[in-house]
Amino acid sequence: MNKVVASTEEAVSDIFDGATIMVGGFGLCGIPEHLIRALVKKGVKNLTTISNNVGVDGFGMGLLLSAGQIRKHIGTYVGDNKLLEKMVLDGQIELQLIPQGTFCERIRAGGAGIPAFYTPTGVGTVVAENKEVREFDGRPYLMEHALKADFALINAWKGDKWGNLVYRKTARNFNPIMATAAKVTIAEVEQLVEPGDLDADMVHTPSVFVKRVFRGELYERRIERRVFRKRPTPTSSG
Repeated sequence: MNKVVASTEEAVSDIFDGATIMVGGFGLCGIPEHLIRALVKKGVKNLTTISNNVGVDGFGMGLLLSAGQIRKHIGTYVGDNKLLEKMVLDGQIELQLIPQGTFCERIRAGGAGIPAFYTPTGVGTVVAENKEVREFDGRPYLMEHALKADFALINAWKGDKWGNLVYRKTARNFNPIMATAAKVTIAEVEQLVEPGDLDADMVHTPSVFVKRVFRGELYERRIERRVFRKRPTPTSSG
C-alpha cells in the first residue's frame, strides 16, 4: 500500500484543534522540520505536545510556541527557549516535566499496550506528588501511566513507500517509540525509496505503525548552541 502524500499540507490535513501530538527529536536533532512548519501554517490551536523539549526560539517546535498553538507541553527539558520560560511563568502554557527515562518508558508503554508501570525514579521528590507508591523487595516505586497521542510527527533518514523506516545515528532518538504510540503516525523522510530497497534487517520502524509518508527537502539541520573550546596559550621553552 502506497502511503506517500504529495505535500506537508496533505500530511497534516486531519490534525484538529485540541489534538495531542508527539513530535520526534532531541533538541533539534531528528525533528520533522517540514511537518512542524505545515502545522504552523494550518493554524490548529490548543495542542498538547509531547516531545523531549520545545525547540528553540524561532525554529522547530518553537514556531508552534510563538504562534500560540500549544496549550500544554509534556517533556523532559526546558532548554534554551526563553519564550517557553516566559509563557510558563506568565501562566500562558501548562508545562509537565518528566524524568527522561520515565518519559521514554511511558511512551514505550503506550505503544506496547501497557497502561502503567512502576519505577523508583522520583520517589521522595515532587515527581511523586499525587501518584501511587508501592513497595517491591523493600524499595518504594511510583506508578506511572503510559503516554499516547492522537498523532505522531516523526523524522526518518530513509523510508519506502509502504512506510518502513530507517533512522540515522542520534537522529533516531525518540522517533521509533513515538511511531508506535499514536493513532496516526506521519513520517517525514529524507530519502524515499521503493518497497524492497531497504534491507529488512535494518528497518527500525515497520510500516504497520505508519499511516503517511512525506519526503522532505532542504533541511536546515540547525545546532542549538555552538560551543568552541579555547585553544591553550602556547608556552615557550628554554
